[in-house]
Amino acid sequence: MAKLTPSQEDYLETIYIETTKNGYAKVTDIAKILEVKKASVTGALNSLCEKGLINYAPYSPITLTKDGETAAKKVLIRHQVMTNFFKDVLQLEEKEATLNACRMEHIMTEEMFNRIHTFSHFINNYSKNNKDFKTELENLYK
Repeated sequence: MAKLTPSQEDYLETIYIETTKNGYAKVTDIAKILEVKKASVTGALNSLCEKGLINYAPYSPITLTKDGETAAKKVLIRHQVMTNFFKDVLQLEEKEATLNACRMEHIMTEEMFNRIHTFSHFINNYSKNNKDFKTELENLYK
């Protein structure tokens, strides 16, 4: 699969979330969620369609292809893991964690992501078994 830009990854992630909720996505909803103009959405959709990641025709519902769904899930998992890492380990507020996760999900290497993911699991499991550690972690940044 061709390399995607951060913007294309955001579009795929948004389409995936919308199709999970509604069975399809619409240009107007994507534009609203990503806070862009409909013309920008149309351009991105044409590009994603050419890459074989979405099914798209003007004025028709938008759905993901199998490859598109795979790519979107990968982006979403990176986003979720990073958001949780920033909230649970670094103790950032939800809004700050989400903002930074959205930025970082696009630039991390697979190795960095895998290590953060592994470390997050370690910290969460360790915290469950060591309540003092969880309290110390929560107080670390106060």
